[in-house]
Amino acid sequence: MKKHIFLSIILGLFLLVGCNSSPKSSKNNEKALEAGTKGRWTVEQAKVWGEEKGWLRGANFNPSTAINQLETWQAETFDPETIDRELGWAEDIGLNCMRVYLHHVAWQVDKEGFKDRMREYLDIADSHGIKTIFVFFDDCWNATYQAGPQPEPKPGVHNSGWVRDPGDLLHEQPTLINDLEVYVKDILNTFDGDGRIVMWDLYNEPGNSGYGNKSMPLLKDVFGWGREVRPSQPLSVGVWSLSLSDLNKFQVENSDIITYHNYEGPEKHQAAIDSLKRYGRPMICTEYMARRNNSYFQNIMPILKRENIGAINWGLVDGKSNTKYAWDEPIADGSEPQLWFHEIFRLDGTPYRQEEVELIMSLTGAE
Repeated sequence: MKKHIFLSIILGLFLLVGCNSSPKSSKNNEKALEAGTKGRWTVEQAKVWGEEKGWLRGANFNPSTAINQLETWQAETFDPETIDRELGWAEDIGLNCMRVYLHHVAWQVDKEGFKDRMREYLDIADSHGIKTIFVFFDDCWNATYQAGPQPEPKPGVHNSGWVRDPGDLLHEQPTLINDLEVYVKDILNTFDGDGRIVMWDLYNEPGNSGYGNKSMPLLKDVFGWGREVRPSQPLSVGVWSLSLSDLNKFQVENSDIITYHNYEGPEKHQAAIDSLKRYGRPMICTEYMARRNNSYFQNIMPILKRENIGAINWGLVDGKSNTKYAWDEPIADGSEPQLWFHEIFRLDGTPYRQEEVELIMSLTGAE
């Protein structure tokens, strides 16, 4: 999920060299780094996990009635009926895994209710044969946020209401780190051993929104918290930008399962795959498919299946997130884009492109 730009992932030897410009460590960073490295799954453990899970394929899921993570999870707007209906459409075409974003504010406001809603979501997804990847933190889109009613979508603007977590607030209120630690450990401990969760994606696109290495302390901390809990599910943070060499190195050296984002055509996507194979671990592409960028189901999903790489595209159903519009091409009047950027289904459940759904079904065996 990008804001204005996407840098291709061609991860070469720079991932194997040392970090040259690490930011000043927080008091917990060295402990977190040590815990992260020592607690990482072995390659053998990771491969056993991959064999057990098989080929994961699905979408980044936000119900069409939610503009952002808070609207998804707050009690007033949690929408199990829509979740059930839309995951049913995913089941019908053979998808078996959704990547779903959380938000610490929804937990802060109502800790037990938040976890109850997570359980309800998992119950619904499981009824459709769908596993879940939960995402904790995120450096994308709007820097500020608050609990309560969320903004209405801006016509024709991609992800106009999506919010970072924790965003600028962590830099303005450094003591927030203490709440974030409690939050992450509470969720990991609560759902440790839950087989419906296939993986914890600890941090989406660290360094985005111009943060760069400013995101390194939280990245190190969240891995450290994860290693302290040692949940049964693997931990990962996906690489996404060639320019963030320090962050990339830390991410791939501490992730149990290698994850990445790529929104480009088949040649560059294959090069990214080849560069990441060296780690010898199962891989999941946790974001792909941007039609304008020559990243289609037709030319990318077959590659991912052939390589036995998890295929999690951006977007399932057109809705309040407005991600059928491109990152950097708003349509002020909110009219239909000539080419949808993301999404598989229209709001009524009909496919945006029938031939895409037919291809997906042929690859998943849902025909």
